[in-house]
Amino acid sequence: MIASQPLDQRPDVRGPLPGPLSRALRAREDLHLAPGTQSYAIDAGIVLESARGVALTDVDGNTVLDFIGGIGVGALGHSHPGFVQAVCQQVERASIGSLTSPARVELVERLASHPPAPGLHRVQLYSSGAEAVESALRLAKSATGRYEFLSFWGGFHGKTMGALSLMGSDWKRGLGPLVPGSHHSPYADFYRCPLGLSQDSCGLACVDLLRRQLRTATAGSLAAIIVEPIQGTAGNIAPPKEFLPAVVDVAHEAGALCIADEMITGLGRTGTWWGVEQSGAVPDIVTLGKAFGGGYPLSGLLTRDDIAAAAPWSRPSGSSSSYGGNPLAAAAGAATLRILEDEDLPGNAKKVGTLMLDLLQPFVERYPFVGHVRGQGLMLGIELVEDKTTKVPLGKPAMRLVFQGCLQRGLLCMASSPSLRLQPALTLDEATARTGVAILQEVLDDLARTGAWRSA
Repeated sequence: MIASQPLDQRPDVRGPLPGPLSRALRAREDLHLAPGTQSYAIDAGIVLESARGVALTDVDGNTVLDFIGGIGVGALGHSHPGFVQAVCQQVERASIGSLTSPARVELVERLASHPPAPGLHRVQLYSSGAEAVESALRLAKSATGRYEFLSFWGGFHGKTMGALSLMGSDWKRGLGPLVPGSHHSPYADFYRCPLGLSQDSCGLACVDLLRRQLRTATAGSLAAIIVEPIQGTAGNIAPPKEFLPAVVDVAHEAGALCIADEMITGLGRTGTWWGVEQSGAVPDIVTLGKAFGGGYPLSGLLTRDDIAAAAPWSRPSGSSSSYGGNPLAAAAGAATLRILEDEDLPGNAKKVGTLMLDLLQPFVERYPFVGHVRGQGLMLGIELVEDKTTKVPLGKPAMRLVFQGCLQRGLLCMASSPSLRLQPALTLDEATARTGVAILQEVLDDLARTGAWRSA
């Protein structure tokens, strides 16, 4: 890896967070900003002044380590010099419109040189993950002539209505009616098996249930199954390697397509360019985003020539977006792909992620409230539980202690949920990784010593 970002970054917390300037600016913003913004930003309360690598500095002069990275967006870290240069040069030339630009030619060629599966080189570009997922659903309808979709328990594919209807959690409560023809089936989770089986006995039981679900709950008009190679929002849950290829087979048996949602797992996060490479699954459509723009809003989908030719999706303006593939977005995406290649960031994610997993695994024995540690690359998860036998998740008061304990020591991580997630930049070096894990360990040590996890 080329060390284009700072190494051995450390926090510098000068007082309680948020500081007075952050509190004052947040109070002004709160007079006008609608509620419902990202929970970690609400809970942290700090106001960002600048950022470089994985270090954020707020307006009060405090520096914290960012192990959230915009929930998977910040693959390159903050203010990567190569990315900054490319975007600045492009914004001086041209920024908007759907005309071809040299940057977009470079973007599609670089993307096609790293296909998630053979033949998946045909790309359409958008500005948000949900927009790309919605387009994938429309494409599946166009290609199959069918209208039903199936997703999985725990799945998250966006908050627009089609994607929302396929959300595999209770988050969509109160937002109905949902889109007809939306179905759900259990996702293979070793730690919390939805069928109550042990890791040794589960095999592909979820796939067997999936086949029964399709026979009994659908109208026989399945257009696609959409699946995350690793479920991010659910807690960075990786299924057994046999699961994804089997899901693809089930989709094809039903005359449907398989959509792999690689918003979080794509472009190096798991230690390979694509999450599907971990299992060898060959999907028909892949959605991508988050890391794709290096911080600039950019998303897209990849598919084969024959699927992309399906109408009405393929008609002029049938699959387009006003922002999709504009010159500035294309320059951001091309720079991101170039940096991923030049610095071998997928390889770095594998190396540093393995180190972090080795450091985190002993937490299961060290703490009575750590039930499970898992991860692939720099997509790591820790299950915090009230009881290791029942696996009841740790309550919200205890999680607030974890989140605030980390923040006050200079670590920002996804600790709002008992399925704690660590998703730092792919440029993370080993020394900074050790610092971040040491802070988390210090917080959990305090929780164990005081017993606050029981009473919180």
